[in-house]
Amino acid sequence: MRKEPYGYFPYPIKWIDGKWRINFDKGIIPLGAEIISINKIPIAIIIDNLSKYYTTDGVNITGKRIGMRTHFPRYFRWHYGLTDNFEVEYCLENSKQKKTEKLKSVSYLNYYKSFKSRHSKPFDEMYYVDLVENQKYKYEKIDNSTGILTVHTFDMGDENTDEHKRYCKFLDRVFSDLKVDDIKNLIVDVRLNGGGKDPNDLVTFSYLTKRKFQENKDAWISFQKIPLLRYIDFWLPKFLRPFFVCKYNKMFKKQFPLNRKCRFYQDENSKDHIVREPNINAFLGDVYLLTSPAVASAGSLFAAMVVGNENTITVGEETMGGYYGHNGHTALAYKLPNSKIETYFSVVNLEQDVPKKSNQIYGRGIIPDHLISQTFEDFINNEDTQLKYVFELIRK
Repeated sequence: MRKEPYGYFPYPIKWIDGKWRINFDKGIIPLGAEIISINKIPIAIIIDNLSKYYTTDGVNITGKRIGMRTHFPRYFRWHYGLTDNFEVEYCLENSKQKKTEKLKSVSYLNYYKSFKSRHSKPFDEMYYVDLVENQKYKYEKIDNSTGILTVHTFDMGDENTDEHKRYCKFLDRVFSDLKVDDIKNLIVDVRLNGGGKDPNDLVTFSYLTKRKFQENKDAWISFQKIPLLRYIDFWLPKFLRPFFVCKYNKMFKKQFPLNRKCRFYQDENSKDHIVREPNINAFLGDVYLLTSPAVASAGSLFAAMVVGNENTITVGEETMGGYYGHNGHTALAYKLPNSKIETYFSVVNLEQDVPKKSNQIYGRGIIPDHLISQTFEDFINNEDTQLKYVFELIRK
């Protein structure tokens, strides 16, 4: 596919203010134009057809926008085949007049060159780069009463790594300063946080709570021996597979010893159920949590726990993951015998240590108290609508 010389939609698109818009300022169709249809197919139907190519948790839909804004032409090619030309119906902002433009398709590689030149790159590039340590987190004091803690990832190693230890020192220094400076409002920005490793999420939460907490309330699997064994996609040679199976089955029995109605639960010996204490320097002022559809995995777990606090106001868009729980930890891969299609998924069902909230829906991501996305004007200017909204909340 990477060698295909034609067939791909030429421009990146982005979900802005409830509409799919052109995210490219060097093309025939103007930047920010709302796409109405492509080749006579309404854009809503196209997105619905392509959404299956970017998987998210539960019944979450917002997370699929992350895949569309990056790989829309690739998904379009998968679903509709190679296309010579694209007849695009669109309209400009504040105009009801529909216009049509015929676009010549481009190669796979040329589309991704255009994506690297997308208009929104100054605003969203951090999501697409391999972060070095000094880009992963930061703290900034805004004024005498407000600060911003930004954590782009929890990928900082585990308890045994120097990077994790440096992160812990950073947190301790920041939250000590918050006390000394008498900061009243702390903005916590995790909008780019797609996860990482324990216990970075849990350590961070310990600075933002006044209650004892666990990583999860319950964890269970639906089997104690690997099911449908002949379809497991082993990476080991055949003669070593019995050792692999034996190791995994022993691990399942050891980690999930409690049998309740054909579900096998962890017991109190699991480190997932260790009761953790709030940090002595924990922040007890007003927390404003910024979320987005890019938040997932450990980032989503952390966000859910912060949202459960009474002193938290959440601003932004629905995350991936789930407020009440998710599947995670041990992953298995199955390969269908004829098509050879591989399905790879985690098998542990986790119930998170969060209180019940009326605005959180089981099976969905974390739903903000204030649902705010980037406005059209801020998209054009590459400005941060959500952060401006939080500043205004604090001012009021």
